[in-house]
Amino acid sequence: MKNREYPVVGGCQRSAQRPPGHTGFGSSQFFRDLHRRMVNRFTRARGAGCYALLFLSVMVGMPATAQAKETLTWLLRDFPPLTIFSGPQTGQGAIDKLMPELIARMPEYDHKVMHVNRARGTQMLQDPDGFACDPTLLWTAEREKTILFSIPTYATPGNGVTVEQRNHALFAPFLDNDGHLDLAALLASDKVKVGIVAERSYGPVVDKILRETTQSDNLILHYGNTAVGSMLEMERLDRFQAIISYWPEARYHAQQQGIPLSELEFFPIKNAPKYQFAHIGCSKNDQGRVAMEVINREMRVLRVTKLIGFYAEWMVKKEEYLRDAQTFFDEGQK
Repeated sequence: MKNREYPVVGGCQRSAQRPPGHTGFGSSQFFRDLHRRMVNRFTRARGAGCYALLFLSVMVGMPATAQAKETLTWLLRDFPPLTIFSGPQTGQGAIDKLMPELIARMPEYDHKVMHVNRARGTQMLQDPDGFACDPTLLWTAEREKTILFSIPTYATPGNGVTVEQRNHALFAPFLDNDGHLDLAALLASDKVKVGIVAERSYGPVVDKILRETTQSDNLILHYGNTAVGSMLEMERLDRFQAIISYWPEARYHAQQQGIPLSELEFFPIKNAPKYQFAHIGCSKNDQGRVAMEVINREMRVLRVTKLIGFYAEWMVKKEEYLRDAQTFFDEGQK
């Protein structure tokens, strides 16, 4: 390999030696020895300084790509079938599969994945000095005050109420002809207790009902990392009689716990949309805005070519979902 030559910095490579026999201090042995010691000390000191200058000049001249990259932290919650943290299908969720695709398209950053619960994730996203993103957020007006949102990235079937089939009679009076549940009337009846995930948005319709109910004591909040799975267990023990969740999420946890799906019922909520659109949410600061430009650019492609297919694998009615997905990202949905 051919040696690379670096510029000489400040003449530092010039030898401090004199012509043979010349000292500049006379010819006595004493002065010759003294001169030699002084020259050696000077050369070592000067050489060390030259190496420091040479190193500094090389570092200053290095291209920007060689400098340290910013680290973007991805906040993931245990949120099957989007993200799966345990069990035989660990890492096989729709967002689990998306993340390597998206990260590969963002080489300008170093990436770190962090597992958090909803409360911790929200805290980190709202930190004005942080630099983090969550790929599984519903948009709300309140969240938009402190979080930057991407274009819609995927559509999930709307939230509903999961109940034990043996308790059907409790809910029958609140079902319409299409099987949709009047959640507001159910809560007002003061006949059941309902489990919900703390700090989760269920979409504008459901959030409004929960916020305005006069029977808030009948809402049981769960703060754990696997909230829906834990609430299914509590429901079977009659701690409460209903859970608000996405059906694919409740279905996944039921299967993991060995609960026969025939023993559960799922009721869509009256006036709630069939699908809800999720987004990637990032820190609302300059770092987040720059990253969001890249995220939006890449997700316009990945949401269609990858994410729809990843999520469809978890749908009970896969063909219907894929058919509906053809219009998910029309102009009205960006």
